[in-house]
Amino acid sequence: MTVAYALTCAGSDPSGGAGIQVDLRTFAALDAWGLSAITALTAQTPSAVRAAAPVDPVMVAAQIEALLEAFPVGAAKTGMLATAPVCTAVADALPDDLPLVVDPVMAATSGGRLLDPAAVAVLVERLLPRAALLTPNLGEAAALVGRPVRTIDEMREAADILRDLGARAVLVKGGHGEGAEAIDLLVDDDGAFPFVGPRFPWDVHGSGCCLSAAIAARLAQGADLRTAVQDGKVVVTAAIADAVRAPDGRRMANPQARRAPPCGFFPLPGAP
Repeated sequence: MTVAYALTCAGSDPSGGAGIQVDLRTFAALDAWGLSAITALTAQTPSAVRAAAPVDPVMVAAQIEALLEAFPVGAAKTGMLATAPVCTAVADALPDDLPLVVDPVMAATSGGRLLDPAAVAVLVERLLPRAALLTPNLGEAAALVGRPVRTIDEMREAADILRDLGARAVLVKGGHGEGAEAIDLLVDDDGAFPFVGPRFPWDVHGSGCCLSAAIAARLAQGADLRTAVQDGKVVVTAAIADAVRAPDGRRMANPQARRAPPCGFFPLPGAP
């Protein structure tokens, strides 16, 4: 049996709802072998981040280097990078030719900050130019481009700016927007493509991690980018629809969900 290996460089969420833990579950759900380099430890529940501590950058780099020497890694993703030194260590350790999904995790949906301001500059300068795909949500896209991002037009404008900064493709996630449908906008060399799925009346811890991990898994398996994004949208939509409700009431993404609500992608009218 041919095994596809996918690597996640992200923080640990002891609740299992996000970070390394949900990345590995998502890889497994898609039959990819998950490898992990832990960048930070957190003390959190689905509803609150109580404490966070970065892993020593030397150890972060050592984890990545050991895994790259031992396994034919097909793709990687980043999540919580915490500090500028950790972000630099990850950028230095990952090879230039490895397909990379950069999830610019800046804050937990519960409000805890997960990326130091100094690390944002490193992410933009060192990781964006390496990204086969950048996956910001609306708030992260707005923070990166310095302007509001709410509408489809603003999502397209933000994606174009981020591509000018070096990302080869950008998926602006619209899950925190409004409307009956959750629209994620992919912008690549071939144009702009909305990926549309139903919107659910609840927030879900770890949905962004689940989506970026699913895309990385499919890239590791040899899928082209657009197919990987479409498959990732299907996975995360099901993970939200069948989210696990924690004892504190917060829902957590469930990448093992078997129900797959309909979703698809459609070219924007007049888009190149």
